[in-house]
Amino acid sequence: MEASVLDLRKRMHEVMSAINRHERVTLTYRGRRRAIIIPFAEENISRPKVEELPAFGMWSGRDDMADPVAFVEQIRKPRKF
Repeated sequence: MEASVLDLRKRMHEVMSAINRHERVTLTYRGRRRAIIIPFAEENISRPKVEELPAFGMWSGRDDMADPVAFVEQIRKPRKF
């Protein structure tokens, strides 16, 4: 759900109903996103470890990244025409 500051003042019941349904509420001010209200119960949900994510280690076999400092310096070099 997306709610403005005015919605918080005039329709707080609807915002609280969304939070009770475990929805995240994006708070906007003058059309720009300012904050996200997350239901308190979501804080206790366990998150997977980094090692368990499918992308973990996907570049481990690349030889050009054996030295990360040299690799970053290589990709930051200016272009030569």
